[in-house]
Amino acid sequence: MRLRRKEPVVVRQPFGVDTVTSADGTTIGFRRYGTGPGLVLLHGGMNAAQDLADLASLLADDFTVYVPDRRGRGMSGPFGPGHTIAKQVDDVRAILERTGAGFVFGLSAGAVVALEAAAELPQIARLAVYEPPLTLSADDPSWDWLTRYDREITEGRFGAALVTAAAGTGDTSMLTRLPRFLTEPFLTFAITAQAKQSPPDEVPLKELVLTMHDDATMVRAMAGRQHTFNRICATVLLVNGTRSPRELRDPVSALAGTIATSTVVELPGADHLAATNGEQPRAVARELRSFFS
Repeated sequence: MRLRRKEPVVVRQPFGVDTVTSADGTTIGFRRYGTGPGLVLLHGGMNAAQDLADLASLLADDFTVYVPDRRGRGMSGPFGPGHTIAKQVDDVRAILERTGAGFVFGLSAGAVVALEAAAELPQIARLAVYEPPLTLSADDPSWDWLTRYDREITEGRFGAALVTAAAGTGDTSMLTRLPRFLTEPFLTFAITAQAKQSPPDEVPLKELVLTMHDDATMVRAMAGRQHTFNRICATVLLVNGTRSPRELRDPVSALAGTIATSTVVELPGADHLAATNGEQPRAVARELRSFFS
């Protein structure tokens, strides 16, 4: 959630909607933009397909872009009991098998899913990831925010939970820099109002806030496992922004030393949300267009 727009408005391209059934029977819905070689975009935590609409539109002249709602939101079914990253890899497999796509991009938590998918699925020929939030040690205290978030959700304090999740996942916007006594009541009001006004093809913020527990638990389970991605045979582009905090840039460096087929690109002036609507999707699209072409 941002308080200002960083780039001029992107002209949104029309899209179609389709679904696939994952291995455990869960429905996974996705948007389809453009024509050309198949490219799957996996959004980050507290996002849905709608948050990559600008990026998908910018790429639609060169690729057929598929943007799923990852589990737990929108067009897709719930996380379900025993949710693990393996289930989200199954979701990606189902989309690739349906569409024939061979290119994948993942943002944040979606980047972690994309990395695991590339390690498991040989049909992924090229992979680009933007700042996967892989903590390099299983004992890293940076996940302490999750306990506070869970408590605030239980108490029905959605504005407070949003601030906690944003701060814990590296958001450096005004959302996390203003005093909580100002942001929490404002956000609680905004979340409630927005839920009543959301277009039918968009997931309201209140539902997205609720997805953070399962997404964060999934990513946390991957802590200290970056070395397992040496199994990846796809050609890999690792992207980070120069304005992102060090804990989000360090995993990119670690992965560069692990994945033999990888290269690193830094986006000047970009932060963790650069790929999302209204941020710097044009800069991200330029790198993806060059890499996947």
